[in-house]
Amino acid sequence: MTADVFLFWFLAFMTIVSGLGVVLMANPIYSALSLAMTMISVAAIFVTLQAYFLAGVQIIVYAGAVMVLFVMVLMLFDLKHELQAFTRGRATGAIKIATVGILSGLVVGAVTIGLTIGGKNQAEVASATKAAGIVDTTRGLSEALFLKNVFGFEALGVLLLVIAVGTVALSRSKGGTHARD
Repeated sequence: MTADVFLFWFLAFMTIVSGLGVVLMANPIYSALSLAMTMISVAAIFVTLQAYFLAGVQIIVYAGAVMVLFVMVLMLFDLKHELQAFTRGRATGAIKIATVGILSGLVVGAVTIGLTIGGKNQAEVASATKAAGIVDTTRGLSEALFLKNVFGFEALGVLLLVIAVGTVALSRSKGGTHARD
């Protein structure tokens, strides 16, 4: 077993374990941390595949912005009273089992399609890409974001910062979910 193969399987194991942690953790903060670890593990897998742009987007967008928004939403809820909202009736149990069955079928179908398509060699894929006229657009995307639309990009960052500060202020104010007694 080469180092690349070992690294891939280690990262795949870490992704699966942290993904299970998202679902199985009772504490939502621990679940959010497991989600962040899952996203970081996926980004590391992208790095091993030499897809550095996707790894960067995975870290910045998902592990950064989405996790900040997720934690802000958690701060707005009163988590002590939320556990009473979950029931253990027969109808909800049946819905949960049906959902697991449907998702399992989708995963099996995706793996089957992936194995079927994965049989093509890289030369065929490269020639098909070249024939379709697909070009590398990473440079064009970065120029559009950081040169032409830099004001909108920075305004969005300021808006997200204002949202984060407002969420913390609301949750800590009198009557908020995290108010000091």
